[in-house]
This record gives sequence, structure tokens and C-alpha cells, in this order.
Amino acid sequence: FVTVYDVEEDEEIVYSIVGSNEANPMEHKISDQSPIGKALMGQRAGASITVELPSGDSIHIEVKEVSRSQRA
Repeated sequence: FVTVYDVEEDEEIVYSIVGSNEANPMEHKISDQSPIGKALMGQRAGASITVELPSGDSIHIEVKEVSRSQRA
């Protein structure tokens, strides 16, 4: 799980980075192949990144926390 702060939206979001078959943006499950997923891979808390979106827009996010999921 990755907790990020979206600067433009003034909103904190918790993403789960999953494989493309499990992706469901409505549940904040984003693909590791999506622009945001790729940008977040390997990041650490405190990182500040700008992500270019397919629409041509970009978003600025700050990584607040990174944790691994607990699988049973």
C-alpha cells in the first residue's frame, strides 16, 4: 500500500499497487503498469513526484507512507 498526498486536490489517498488483472481504480487498486503505479514503484516516504497522465495532464503527489500488504 502507498499513502500519497495529492497536492492539487488537497487529498490523501491510499493506493494498492496490483497486477493489471486485479486493477480497479474505483477501489484505489492501480496497476503496476499504469502511469501512477510505475511512478510509485520503488519510492519511499518523503518522495515528491510529478506524474504525466495519458490525457496530457500531470499530477503532483507526495509519498507519505509505503507498506507491504499482509497476505494470508
